[in-house]
Amino acid sequence: MKLTKDVIDFIESSQEETMQLLEALCRIPAPSGHEEARAEYCKKWLEDNGAEGVYIDEALNVIYPINCEGRDDIVVFVAHTDTVFPDTTPMPYHTDDKYAYSPGIGDDTLSLVIMMMVAKYIAKNGLKANRGVLIVANSCEEGLGNLKGTKKFMEEYAGRVKEFYSFDNEQYDTIINKCVGSHRYQINFETQGGHSFQKFGRTNAIAVMCELVSRLYKCEVPHVGDSRTTYNVGIISGGTSVNTIAQNAEVLYEYRSDTLACLDYMNKYFEDTVAQLQSETDAKITVKVIGKRPCASEYDEELFNSMVEKCKAICGQYIEGECKTKPASTDCNIPLSLGIPAVCIGVYMGAGAHTREERVEIASIPVGMKIAAELMLGYFD
Repeated sequence: MKLTKDVIDFIESSQEETMQLLEALCRIPAPSGHEEARAEYCKKWLEDNGAEGVYIDEALNVIYPINCEGRDDIVVFVAHTDTVFPDTTPMPYHTDDKYAYSPGIGDDTLSLVIMMMVAKYIAKNGLKANRGVLIVANSCEEGLGNLKGTKKFMEEYAGRVKEFYSFDNEQYDTIINKCVGSHRYQINFETQGGHSFQKFGRTNAIAVMCELVSRLYKCEVPHVGDSRTTYNVGIISGGTSVNTIAQNAEVLYEYRSDTLACLDYMNKYFEDTVAQLQSETDAKITVKVIGKRPCASEYDEELFNSMVEKCKAICGQYIEGECKTKPASTDCNIPLSLGIPAVCIGVYMGAGAHTREERVEIASIPVGMKIAAELMLGYFD
């Protein structure tokens, strides 16, 4: 759908309101699993701007259903409310001539704001959807949120969603067309311990932990076509003192892949490696799964490719050259794992994601609003 003069006028005339909403949401802390304040703000703002039927589910998703009753042809638009930052006090926010700055401003607060502004245009103008439409400010996308929000509302609307779009990308010249699955583990090691001199020779939990890490890092990552697979030890801890044989140690480990067969290979390598080491030591090794993000299963490739090309065409109007594509872990992992075509696009230009210096280009915001509006309004008469 090409944008009408009325839509363009709305976008251009609402920039001050857009910036006010951006600042308001940026200042509300929203660590994964604790998005209550942002969720309530989004719900009230949508209702104040004409949206009807908005509700917050038990996973803290803010859901605005349009023409969904009795429909099994629903298209979903999402932007997540949570950030990677654990802060529980108001977040900093400031602007200069070029940028707006705030932790989490791009990932994903500005995307959320832009989606909400398009939702306002839909509600205020009483637009009629030509199919079911769900506009969702979803929770728990980041880190150990483990995509809880998207899992929840996809369960609620199971069998009824046919297309899924996520606004969650640092640049609108790149489209995420492949999801990256991951498995994350907390691995604990327990031993008898003792005095480092008097009980020398007893098994040291840290030494066993180091042996496991060493073996995990000997893994040769699998390849299927142009797939990419990675692994990482992110945190280690343990021990009591320099003269104590460590009784406890802990490591956080993950592996990722954009291909299900490779993810399965990494899972088997990990389980076999832990089992082999356990058979060789008297230390107790305990593995706890702390996060799983699925890869894609089979889906309608013709529909998926048409969605990707549509996004490329829309974004391509505002950049030099062609849109790039890349794999990433986003809310799209869930629908793709369920066989539902899903694409993630960006609606701004920025930098510094997942840092406290995160920033977005102010001049890119109206462009991003045009991208989001053209995509979303294409499902309305």
